[in-house]
Amino acid sequence: MRHLFFAVCLLFTLSSYAGDKLTIAAASDLRYAMADIVSLFQQQNQLDVRVIYGASGKLSTQIRHGAPYDMFFSADISFAGQLYQDGLAAAAPQPYALGHLVLWSPKQNMAGIKLEQLAELDFARLAIAQPAHAPYGQRAKQALQAAGVWQKVEPKIVYGENIAQTAQLAQSGGADIAIIALSLARFPELAGQGYQPINTELHQPLLQAYVITRHGAANTAARQFSAFMTTPQALSIMQHYGFEQGRFEQPGFEQPGFEKPEAN
Repeated sequence: MRHLFFAVCLLFTLSSYAGDKLTIAAASDLRYAMADIVSLFQQQNQLDVRVIYGASGKLSTQIRHGAPYDMFFSADISFAGQLYQDGLAAAAPQPYALGHLVLWSPKQNMAGIKLEQLAELDFARLAIAQPAHAPYGQRAKQALQAAGVWQKVEPKIVYGENIAQTAQLAQSGGADIAIIALSLARFPELAGQGYQPINTELHQPLLQAYVITRHGAANTAARQFSAFMTTPQALSIMQHYGFEQGRFEQPGFEQPGFEKPEAN
């Protein structure tokens, strides 16, 4: 009976955790938008929500190594899709936005300056996110190459671990110019300086998507938050920070298809 009592207590504790706590791994371009969304979500739901921010590639690797994240918001649908294909997500990726890149500087107004003009400017360091594991960094490199300036500016490039760290690098004086997410450039602390949107034709789309992980499959809070992401309030916050909505659902916009993984 004593063992049964402890087993029942353990089951109650685990079920309470599954329903009352939520741990989200989120791409760092969501740092400000997600904070607002989580705050609003918690006002309507008595839940403990924790968000871990980082580069999508690194967060994906952490999930593969057993990190207890219930949801994963990726800046590139491919990371979320690969987790699903490998049986590490409960359902196929759900696109939630298109991300956009901008030229930003803490020292000068970049509005009106095209990427093709970058090599003509007088600056010492250009910050981008690390292309190896940050989707925004990968797209920044693609855009610089397509604009024909990569070889000229590469010696001046410094790398941030993720897109939020890239913005902080420039903001703190570690770089004169940065290629960052529009969602960060719209935050009040950075929005004082003008920014220049980068032509989306210069890089692959930043189609962003989330999944409920295998770890979070039984967590009712994950399903609640997933539903909340489709509400007008959440969508309004995303749009406020420059995340484009809807275009990825229109005919003619190609997005990867992910096959349902075979049952183990």
